[in-house]
Amino acid sequence: MPTLPWYVTAMLLAPLALILFAAIYKSLQVRAAREWPSTPGKVVTSNSQVRDVRILDDQREDDHRLEPRNFANIVYQYTVRGQTLSSNRVSIGEDRGNFEVAETIARYPVGTDVTVFYNPLHPHEAVLERDTPKGWWGCLGIGMAIALLIIFGSLFGLNQLTEFIATRIGNPKMSPPAVFLAAFGAILGLFALALQRLASLARKWPVVTGTIKMSDIEQYRAAPTGGFSRGPLMYQRRVSYAYRYNNVAYSGVAATLATGVASTSGWLARKFTTAYHDGAPVNVYVNPVNPSETTLNPRAGFVCLFLWVGAMAFWAGAWHVARMH
Repeated sequence: MPTLPWYVTAMLLAPLALILFAAIYKSLQVRAAREWPSTPGKVVTSNSQVRDVRILDDQREDDHRLEPRNFANIVYQYTVRGQTLSSNRVSIGEDRGNFEVAETIARYPVGTDVTVFYNPLHPHEAVLERDTPKGWWGCLGIGMAIALLIIFGSLFGLNQLTEFIATRIGNPKMSPPAVFLAAFGAILGLFALALQRLASLARKWPVVTGTIKMSDIEQYRAAPTGGFSRGPLMYQRRVSYAYRYNNVAYSGVAATLATGVASTSGWLARKFTTAYHDGAPVNVYVNPVNPSETTLNPRAGFVCLFLWVGAMAFWAGAWHVARMH
């Protein structure tokens, strides 16, 4: 069995540990909610709502960013010990937004009589659905399978490949860097293929009319690297727009499939991204399976080309290293 430094092993095991922790934590939440008492309630508000969600981002100095996402805003009232309370939490599952917004609104229209399950110690904590979220165990199983595949693939696959390459190049000591460069190029190539596939599917999505709410260049400080106390200033195009799909209002923040690419140059960020005028009408391509997923431009464009160029460069580097004596 190949030996790896402890910190490499820890990095490989971290995703699996996080998945197991999430499974245990959620199971305990569901088990506790099963003991909660119930009381009648009524839905008083049922619409969509945009909320800012805190997203972990280790590429930024402050380790996070705020991302507006679509939520089903289901507000219901109920009475506990003579006190009228209200809540807008539907499921015991963690709602991170952009998921089953229209379906939840359709399930709980205004005026619907509902059964409210509340925490007897803290009656303000309440839910309408206290079972494990649908498909949660399946997602957990897939996540664990992927984590295990990454771990064993890293432990055995790359080691065996390195030994195989070592017997077929002039200098066996150069097999590790050759495999690393080739593998990194393959990863970039897979990202490019995935982006091209997504663009092909997005061009077939239904199109609705939307309105630009904001289009500007965001400036933020990147996380420090290379021993520097502060990272460089980064620039990124941010576009938000409002649209309606099947009579439900949504907000989108991804102008193109390549949105998210940042640059240390504000000029480049403006040059290679599309600027929109506030209030301008736009065509919005909407994923019919999840209407919160949209784009204004269903082409991969410059980013896909950049990924392929990067992949070719790494493959060329692997070829050059493999031929060294």
